[in-house]
Amino acid sequence: MFSICKKELGQFFSNLTGYIAIVLFLLINGVFLFMLQDSSIFEYGYATLDKFFELAPWILMFLVPAISMRSLSDEFRTGTFEILQTKPLTGWQIVLGKYLSILVILIFVIVPTLIYIYTIKSLSASGGIDSGGIAGSYLGLFLLGTVFAAISLCCSSFTNNAVVAFLVSAFACLVVYFGCNAISKLPVFSGSADYYVEMLGIDFHYRSISRGVLDSRDVIYFLSVIYLFLVITVQKLQKR
Repeated sequence: MFSICKKELGQFFSNLTGYIAIVLFLLINGVFLFMLQDSSIFEYGYATLDKFFELAPWILMFLVPAISMRSLSDEFRTGTFEILQTKPLTGWQIVLGKYLSILVILIFVIVPTLIYIYTIKSLSASGGIDSGGIAGSYLGLFLLGTVFAAISLCCSSFTNNAVVAFLVSAFACLVVYFGCNAISKLPVFSGSADYYVEMLGIDFHYRSISRGVLDSRDVIYFLSVIYLFLVITVQKLQKR
């Protein structure tokens, strides 16, 4: 499992693709948070990173599929998946090795944004910020990225075309993230049902953790969604 993870990381950082992905994530966030007037934290008037945590999920929704799209699709296209099958590796070890490599890359993407905390704290009039809320938001952002990674890896197992894997993954992440929230607003669910429909979506649980309160129900939800898509991925590999 760890050998596969190491191989994936080596391939990702052996060319400019990995570095460009990290730089683009930071650049897009920087432009929206510090340069554009409508979304600038300078115009917000409060020492908070709420704008960042509202924007980051939408960027990860495309960034994570871009990172994951070649994980399995290229193995099928180049025929190296058959070589993997000859190794003493189970389907779970293959999937978890590739999934772990995506999570490591995700950490490399998120960690540089911690400088935003220092920036906001320095600009604060009182020198204080909501540390609990920010910590919860970062945890929620990482869990959100892990779900997107599981979805993208699953979509990559259904095709040998990396571009198709990216498009399907991005669409699937969008549906899982925002779909239940949109459906809950339909008139047919007005009343008490809309709350339960909204609870099925990732956005509901991401916002819950972002308040700084770690609820076991939110963590269990994220882990359950991750496990579901990883199981689907393993079963798809076993059929091959």
